[in-house]
Amino acid sequence: MCSITRTMAHSPLPPQGTPLTGFISPLLPTLVDSPPPGDKWTHEIKYDGYRTQIHVREADVRAFTRNGHDWTDSYGPIVRSAKDLPCEAAIIDGEVIIQDETGRSDFQGLRAAIKEAPHRLVFMAFDLLELDGQDVRRKTLERRRELLAKLIGPNEPSNPIQFSADIPGEGMGLFMVVDDMGMEGIVSKRLDSRYVSGRSTNWLKVKCYAEQGLVVVGTEKGDAAPVALLAREEPDGSLHYMGGAMVTLRHKDRERFWRTVEALRVAEPALEVAKRTNATWVRPELRVRVRTLRGEDKLRHATLLGLVHT
Repeated sequence: MCSITRTMAHSPLPPQGTPLTGFISPLLPTLVDSPPPGDKWTHEIKYDGYRTQIHVREADVRAFTRNGHDWTDSYGPIVRSAKDLPCEAAIIDGEVIIQDETGRSDFQGLRAAIKEAPHRLVFMAFDLLELDGQDVRRKTLERRRELLAKLIGPNEPSNPIQFSADIPGEGMGLFMVVDDMGMEGIVSKRLDSRYVSGRSTNWLKVKCYAEQGLVVVGTEKGDAAPVALLAREEPDGSLHYMGGAMVTLRHKDRERFWRTVEALRVAEPALEVAKRTNATWVRPELRVRVRTLRGEDKLRHATLLGLVHT
């Protein structure tokens, strides 16, 4: 987490109006605790999918991942739709997602959908880097999004390219709605900011927390507090390592936690995990409730909330 400060450009922008060629490293948001105050910001839903950059060059359309890999063949319906955009050339930044029946993005099902149900893929477009041979990254975010909205047109449910709507002004209201809906979070963006590749505090991501029930497989010393090493129990009984969470329990639960850990100590971990020289391993019988950032494959900024009493 960090405080809100303006970020210096990571690389110089070319002269105004210079056509772009090739993949452009994306602008990356900075994680903060809460939405920024004031009317200089606008706020969007943070979609849980694959960051994607669409390049249009007349009849040729390419799709690139966050790291510049060409995934054009994986995004057939999106690529075909991009060929119909009313422009000769464009570079559009966005996120490829699929949605569940409630409209929430479903990251867990995305990889399978790419192979088995590509018709479910949706490209949520949120920024414009080039339009008809003109580099527009020096324009303000507000102006870039005006151009993008005009390019994409009204959102139609049947169109796999959608404009990511935003709400200007205070972002806490949107964040609370997103949290209540079980979504990942929001991204707040300065309306007057340019598009500069790399990590920036002109874009701020505010993520929601979720609770999970996990099983303890070990412990180790942490910088600020002891850490519980945790795994998720799969339906077939196997264990999937999730990472560590700080042991910040109240007195009674903390005493019980450490007594149980001592009683369950074993020499080797119950699952395959990278070597940890300072870890104490235990039989996977102690279950706990964990608070962690939503929408992550592994635990992040996680703490123990309590023990699951059985």
